[in-house]
Amino acid sequence: MDLRGSHTIGMVLPLYLIFYFITGSVSKESCDSPLVSALPQSAFTSSSELSNSHGPGFAKLNRRDGAGGWSPLDSNKYQWLEIKLEQRTEITAIATQGRYGSSDWVTRYLLMFSDTGHNWRPYRQEDSIGAFSGNSNADSVVMYKLQQPVIAQYVRILPLHWNPNGRIGLRLEAYGCQYKSDVVSFDGSAHLLFRPDSSVSPADRDVLSMNFKTLLNSGMLVHMEEHSGHSLTLELFRGKLLLQLRKGRGLWADFHPLVSLGSLLDDQHWHHVSVDRVRGLVNFTVDKNTQQFQLPESWSHSEINEISFGGTSAAGLQKSHSRRNFHGCLENVLFNDIRVINRAKEQQVSITGNVSFTCTESIDVPVTFASPGSFLTLPWVSGGESASVALQFRTWNRVGLLVTFDLQHNAGTLWLYLNEARARLQIHKTGRIVTDITAGASLNDGQWHSLELTVRRGRLAVTLDKTDSSTASTSFPVAPDSQLFLGGCPDTEDGSTCRNPFSVFQGCMRLIRMDGALVDLIRVQQMLFGNFSDLQMDMCGIVDRCSPSRCEHGGRCSQSWSTFHCNCSATGYSGATCHSSIYEASCEAYKHKGNTSGFYYIDVDGSGPIKPQLIYCNMSDKAWMVIQHNNTELTKLKASSGINQHLAHFNYSADAEQIQAIITQAEYCEQELSYHCKKSRLLNTPDGTPFSWWLGRSGEAHMYWGGAVPGSQQCACGLQENCVHPEHFCNCDADSKEWSNDSGLLSHKEHLPVRVLAVGDINRSGSEAAYRVGPLQCYGDNNFWNAAYFNKETSYLHFPTFHGELSADISFLFKTSSSSGVFLENLGIKDFIRIELSSPTQVLFSFDVGNGPLEVKVETPVALNDERWHHVRAERNVKEASLYVDHHPGAVQKAPADGHIHLQLNSQLFVGGTASRQKGFLGCIRSLKLNGKTLDLEERAEITPGVTPGCPGHCSSYGGLCQNHGSCMENHSGFTCDCSLSPFTGTFCHRGHLDIKYKLQHNRDAEVFRASGRNLANGQLHRVSVQRLADMLSIQVDQHAKEYFNLTSDTEFNAIKSIVLGKVIESGEVDPEVARLNALGFTGCLSVVQFNSISPLKAALLYPDTSPVIVTGPLSESSCGSSLATNPYAAETTHSLTDHVGTVGTGEPIVNAINSDSALIGGVIAVVIFVSLAVLAVMARFLYRRKETFQTQEPKAGKTDDSPETPFNTDPNSQSIISDNQKEYFI
Repeated sequence: MDLRGSHTIGMVLPLYLIFYFITGSVSKESCDSPLVSALPQSAFTSSSELSNSHGPGFAKLNRRDGAGGWSPLDSNKYQWLEIKLEQRTEITAIATQGRYGSSDWVTRYLLMFSDTGHNWRPYRQEDSIGAFSGNSNADSVVMYKLQQPVIAQYVRILPLHWNPNGRIGLRLEAYGCQYKSDVVSFDGSAHLLFRPDSSVSPADRDVLSMNFKTLLNSGMLVHMEEHSGHSLTLELFRGKLLLQLRKGRGLWADFHPLVSLGSLLDDQHWHHVSVDRVRGLVNFTVDKNTQQFQLPESWSHSEINEISFGGTSAAGLQKSHSRRNFHGCLENVLFNDIRVINRAKEQQVSITGNVSFTCTESIDVPVTFASPGSFLTLPWVSGGESASVALQFRTWNRVGLLVTFDLQHNAGTLWLYLNEARARLQIHKTGRIVTDITAGASLNDGQWHSLELTVRRGRLAVTLDKTDSSTASTSFPVAPDSQLFLGGCPDTEDGSTCRNPFSVFQGCMRLIRMDGALVDLIRVQQMLFGNFSDLQMDMCGIVDRCSPSRCEHGGRCSQSWSTFHCNCSATGYSGATCHSSIYEASCEAYKHKGNTSGFYYIDVDGSGPIKPQLIYCNMSDKAWMVIQHNNTELTKLKASSGINQHLAHFNYSADAEQIQAIITQAEYCEQELSYHCKKSRLLNTPDGTPFSWWLGRSGEAHMYWGGAVPGSQQCACGLQENCVHPEHFCNCDADSKEWSNDSGLLSHKEHLPVRVLAVGDINRSGSEAAYRVGPLQCYGDNNFWNAAYFNKETSYLHFPTFHGELSADISFLFKTSSSSGVFLENLGIKDFIRIELSSPTQVLFSFDVGNGPLEVKVETPVALNDERWHHVRAERNVKEASLYVDHHPGAVQKAPADGHIHLQLNSQLFVGGTASRQKGFLGCIRSLKLNGKTLDLEERAEITPGVTPGCPGHCSSYGGLCQNHGSCMENHSGFTCDCSLSPFTGTFCHRGHLDIKYKLQHNRDAEVFRASGRNLANGQLHRVSVQRLADMLSIQVDQHAKEYFNLTSDTEFNAIKSIVLGKVIESGEVDPEVARLNALGFTGCLSVVQFNSISPLKAALLYPDTSPVIVTGPLSESSCGSSLATNPYAAETTHSLTDHVGTVGTGEPIVNAINSDSALIGGVIAVVIFVSLAVLAVMARFLYRRKETFQTQEPKAGKTDDSPETPFNTDPNSQSIISDNQKEYFI
């Protein structure tokens, strides 16, 4: 229902109806007939009337009879006008008018419906109880078309506000049409058994729909069984509908809950339910809410054998939740367009027990305590020593007063109230508690609970739900003095003796009894008995704000009477509805916050549906996102008879949706694909059918290899024309008996990642192969740097309408020199949303969802028009609106408790300006995201005059991340830190950190791992331990906790040539960054250096003549803690490994080398370094060149303990660390 879409049509109402019909707004059979004008005056009743001529019978639209309309005796909020229609009717619209020729009209009212004239139901507007805006004069007509038609026989109007210069005055009309209804009533023991016609071929679709109403919160509605014995059960349990799958028959059947929907369905109002199954896909609908789910495969083509309505046999109830049949009414039951109730009337359906084809219902009059000022006062008229008070209540609040009264003979005061969702009774006498008992638990669950307080012969008892009872003995009579107060107390100004030291009760009560006599609340409403204030009589206005839950992303919903709360812990999201992600969308974003390499949660679509994923970020010059899978090791295959092909499936740490989003937003992605072969062909080039292939993201098979281009059926060597055998396009296709390999990187984003690898040609004698599929790696974030520059105040970009009806989050970065301008705007008929720079120090977020404009402002202590990037985050949801700018304190505005919640926009979204071309923005906007989706500003800017794609000048904002005299260098997408003039290295030229670099593949950049945030250049001693086991790397500095990292390249450290300490002097391939640091050399102290079981520094100093160590420059013993002059000459020690590790092997790839018996291939590296004075860099550099073929090292026999080469013990299990002479040595 759109209350904002009302139409004021004056006296000419038929013109509206003509237009209403022509525009097709009427339903299939024109359900817009007047329902009130032809009714007799006896169909109109009211709370009161000013005079006979102001009676309710004169309240017909456009009529001037009597005094020209209805006016009550007193104009207050307890008045009402009621119309009884001829029968249950479908009502589609309502129209109101003031009293003719007067100053009397209603400006705001509630609309209520009922089938019986009791237990009224308010028309719910956007899932909350909403009021209608009424008239502004006596003659114009205001009509509302109801978004959801209502089926009812009684209509009631409750005026809330009226002309302050007049009285309540009202004329009205309702519009609708006849409603056809077939009903059946069940008493809790009966049911109908319907068997579909077995001669009709089973269809792929089954549709079951019906309406139901009940006062009981549990019971089985429908039981559908198919031939195999499996069944679907629709069951009401604690006021919710459960759809369950049951496997098997009888007592051994297993129930599997599929979905739960609805809430508070035991309110004695009609509710609609439908189950629509198309093969295995099911749409389950309760009232306006639908959930979709998939049935198990066994049900996808099942044929329903029988359907039981209203319950089932006793055996079928054994494992149900409710363990009872349905007690209530069903209406218009349809199964595949078959009217089941009509069949039952014609005795074509089996009937068990007593059923009735009318719906009779008990008249229970509830009352709602809706506000802090609500209370009900009842006079106590009974006497004697015994007394009892009983009632039923339902609430969401954990606290609240239920009943209080003063005791006779001034014996004290009794309070019965909710405390922590339990019922607690206290009797206070002369300032002290003389009785204190509790009963019940979890009484704030929204269910009806019965409460009884009884006093007999000095024994007091509080009983909850007829089972949980607490008692206490009293030495004085416990009986009300003169009055009972329920829910709260009147104002003290009324002279009441009632005192309420607790919270007021907010909820519903019914079936109130005093000494067993039922209180007639209708007489109370007519002010003939008792007294009350701010009560909603003859209705229960409880609303379940957690059904459906407004909490997003798995947030847990809890509620009180007036609001709900979302617990966002452990979800990765924040805000009032857990809407906004707390994580960045890429490693690029983390890098520009100053973060270094490590594991981070990445939420690639922000507030969208894709879940955050823990991903390793390798921060070098580029921010690499590394996504691992279940097998990144080199895997060896041997010939096996009968097996023609080996299939390897790769399961990634992120799911398919996450990976696709990461790849889409990345600037570049790659994945290593390697094949090592011995008499095992790969792609069978140049003309044969490939023996091996791989499946990419879409499941399509690809016949090209790493380093080649898509569709080429080549390997890298074929593309580069350097294959060992030029007639082939892959080295392995030469079918050589010697080991060879084809390796390279796959980088076509649309094909990544590798999901399946198929390896053939491994069934011949002598065939051997090994493959490796590396992790998926991506860098860059196209969304993060997507920007546009607005150089004219009249320029703007336009995009499709923004859809953020219930939740909207907007984030972007901007920089400007202007003092004001609109960042974005989207308009509706009345609704709008806008974010603007309103002054150099203020950002304004404004919107309207129908409750009037709301503004959220953030004032900053510094000017924002400083040509630096500033981050804006705005969010609006059903609970609140918030705005944040950079790291300044944000602003939050609460939404109205009872108002519109849907943001309805229909124009284009304007970015950088407005539709009026006024207040346009001058400057740059970057990374604009709406509900997690990035708008492509650059694409639109390419074709828009006055707007330029991209925006330079990042160093003005991010240059501060470059430390230690590092200089910021501008890139088109971001910046880099140039550390050439700094003695420090790293992404941001960090100071004093320990970097560990691994370069285990010649075609890959070095991987950099940094120990977190400790300054090692402080003149103190530091102990560093680095250990690697396959791809797992750990670093420990001093006594701090170990830090763990993952290698993403090859995990084998083969053909080790030398260990270099201090400075590399060879002219071979050296990493550029290492070369820069190498020019400075290392100045300081090293001690207890150990690589696996090798101690090169000890060997160089203790056995200089016999150990295979080369020393260049001065090397001397020293006391590491002393103050030493800086030595301008850096020393270098080199331990040659090639002379001592064994002979060169056959070139066979080393698989799972960490389990090898070779001491020098073992997967553990231990380097222990002590550092003092000014450490310019601590560098562990293992210099080697990886050869095209792998090499095996076979260790020679170990030396004896007294050998000069003891520091070179080759036992891989040796844990000996030099401890016999732990001196420090100065390099």
